[in-house]
Amino acid sequence: MPDTAALLAAAAGQQGLGNTLRVALITLIVGGALLAWFLLRGYRGNGADDSDND
Repeated sequence: MPDTAALLAAAAGQQGLGNTLRVALITLIVGGALLAWFLLRGYRGNGADDSDND
């Protein structure tokens, strides 16, 4: 029975970093979009939501 770790290392050596970089790029884009949405959603209104009623 062949060594599983050696087979995985050989397969990873043949593929290179293409898939890893693709996943990292997609993660960065999605994360950046979510971060922008989270930060900019507070500027959507006219400020009436957080005003005090003194």
